[in-house]
Amino acid sequence: MPPVRAHGPALFEGCTIVYGVSDCNWRMLCDLNRFDFGSDSCESKQDVSDFWLILYCAGAVLIFLKLRSVLQQRTRRERPPYEVTLPGRAAEPPKPIDVAAAAPSADRWAGIADAGSVVAAGLDAIAREDKSFDAKNFIAGARAAYEMIVTAFAEGDRRTLKNLLSRDVYDGFEMTIRNREGTGETTESRFVSIDKSDITEAELRGRTAQITIRFVSQLVSATRDRNGSVIDGSPDKVTDVTDVWTFARDLSLRGPNWNLVATEAGR
Repeated sequence: MPPVRAHGPALFEGCTIVYGVSDCNWRMLCDLNRFDFGSDSCESKQDVSDFWLILYCAGAVLIFLKLRSVLQQRTRRERPPYEVTLPGRAAEPPKPIDVAAAAPSADRWAGIADAGSVVAAGLDAIAREDKSFDAKNFIAGARAAYEMIVTAFAEGDRRTLKNLLSRDVYDGFEMTIRNREGTGETTESRFVSIDKSDITEAELRGRTAQITIRFVSQLVSATRDRNGSVIDGSPDKVTDVTDVWTFARDLSLRGPNWNLVATEAGR
């Protein structure tokens, strides 16, 4: 609706009032050359409103700057602790870093490596580069990876293998899977238990950490030909299996994943 001319008190003479608004807060377009509003005029009240608006904005800016300062301090100081995260599995919520445990001590690797041993020295070197390294978490992740890799290899699950293996190891696994598929053979593997998972070597090569674990497990495994006849292993017999696997991680990268870089049959 177009604006209408005001009628009534002299205060509104010559002013254009926007339809539907009342009192001095009306949106009035006044001819300032013709009128001199007093201290109670709309212009005066508008000045007061503008003052409070500026004051509120200044307060909001100060609160924002203070909040940003606090958040920046938390970002610099709070770094998530180290976790062995496996592709396809959700990472556990980060746990607080135990500062006392970060200092080297004689029993730092108790139950994992003997004090003063080569393995302990290798773990110390890795922990110096990665302050959040936790050997127990690493072993737990390596056990899970061991089972995932053996199962994925038997099923021919290339996607899972590619996420867990180095390029060289993956190429060897993939060639075996391809040959097996070419002859129509299938493999079945089922874990009964993983009885041992001991760290036998640990070292830091440049910025790359390498840890070797000797796994002792019980496994049911059988290979069948294209006719379904068992040609290797047994679908009913539990077999003791020993594998020595080496995992590596580039500490210069932010990702927490370790990849399998070497395998060998253990004794």
